[in-house]
Amino acid sequence: MTDPLPVPPAPELLARARLLVAPTVGEPVVRELERITGRPAVRASEDAPDGPYIHVGASLPDALRGRHLVWFHSVNAGTDALLGSGTWPQDTLLTRTVGRMGERIAQYVLAWVLAECQSVPEFAAQHARAEWRRIPSELASGQQALVYGTGRIGSAVAGLLRGCGIRTVGVARSPRAVPPPGFDRVIGADEAGREAEALGAARWVVGALPLTDATAGHFGAARFAAVRGATFVNVGRGATVDMEALGAALRAGTVRRAVLDVLPEEPAAPDDSCWRLPRTVITSHSAGITADEDVVRDFETCWQDLRAGRVPALAVDVGRGY
Repeated sequence: MTDPLPVPPAPELLARARLLVAPTVGEPVVRELERITGRPAVRASEDAPDGPYIHVGASLPDALRGRHLVWFHSVNAGTDALLGSGTWPQDTLLTRTVGRMGERIAQYVLAWVLAECQSVPEFAAQHARAEWRRIPSELASGQQALVYGTGRIGSAVAGLLRGCGIRTVGVARSPRAVPPPGFDRVIGADEAGREAEALGAARWVVGALPLTDATAGHFGAARFAAVRGATFVNVGRGATVDMEALGAALRAGTVRRAVLDVLPEEPAAPDDSCWRLPRTVITSHSAGITADEDVVRDFETCWQDLRAGRVPALAVDVGRGY
């Protein structure tokens, strides 16, 4: 059983809460936060202020995890670093920034899918060799993508792929009678037989999972062994992948290619073995970079919900980790 979502702080508590902003948050965002809340912002420090207070930033110093913190808004979509760095303060609401990240990540995935279908890597290599040779293209339409994670990001990825005629199958915590937007069907993570069948039929396997205790190392030897020539694209969290198992699958040919926007340890050092994986492209955690306008818009949406006494849609279930 997971912990329930925190009860939203009372409107009168929000009305007198101080606004703390991390030093890394830019001045244009700070000015917008001040406009939304109608109060001046104070740059957060290691000293716990007189409460109650709201904190906006990417990390929460231990000194600020006290009982006076009523709401923390993360400028990032992932909250595993926040929840993994200590016990989350009881009765403190945690919200996150998603913004247009799903759209950005979906375009990233589609770009690599179409680049592969049009042999862009091969043509680029031929160009470098001044070689003229025809390479037949591959149609994306009619093929299948298996997307792990059916939330906002996974649904955005599936929707864009589906628009190109790709059949989209999602893997969620539990099967869905009515698939979320973008998916043709969804299977449950505990349906091992159906998952193995979907892995074998997939042309692309897309990881869009958050990092939790349940998803650490999720893509391991057993799942990669079920793949039959699919390309693996990870836009979720790096630690959801067993990199040794992925390397073995690439060398064996069960995984055709890999596109990794995230890694277990970032940034990867120049001598890290990830750079030597065959048929792999690594990008620098850049598929869904959060923009300032994303932070402002999502904070304002959460603020309006809280002023009305509602739990925001962007609230994090700290028991589940997302």
